[in-house]
Amino acid sequence: METFDIKKSCCFTGHRPEKLNISEKEAKALLCHGIQKAIDEGFRIFITGMAKGSDIWAGEMVLEFKNIYPDIHLVCALPYPTFYRGRSKEEQLLYKKIMDSASLVHISYPSYSPLSYQTRNMWMVDNSSLVIALFTGETGGTRNTINYAQSQNVEIMNLLKN
Repeated sequence: METFDIKKSCCFTGHRPEKLNISEKEAKALLCHGIQKAIDEGFRIFITGMAKGSDIWAGEMVLEFKNIYPDIHLVCALPYPTFYRGRSKEEQLLYKKIMDSASLVHISYPSYSPLSYQTRNMWMVDNSSLVIALFTGETGGTRNTINYAQSQNVEIMNLLKN
């Protein structure tokens, strides 16, 4: 899978668990609902930035949905190749499992850079027509991604506001 239809593509953005004001179980239920709604609306490509929390949960769920909808695809967008190193052994195994099951792994920068995360987030938005978000309004990368999506007129489904 080298290219994909942006009109059928959506990406995820969301806070890390410690910044969310809901439990992991509640966040996963919201993501499940959002993914199902996107599938029902014709979305078939789901892009995750692979960050801890919302992104990883979304990636796992898309792979579960793939068992029901074999025509959907997961794209993993990494800010740089060694992004997941330094994580716990358990987290590294989960990252590897998700990436190995993805239709495409996109790497935004050849090595770590202060710009690598923002570049990844912009690539995800630029290749999507919908952003599925767990956004509390707090500052940080999620807010930057939401602001960028708004500036590009990309639809946002904020699961914490709908």
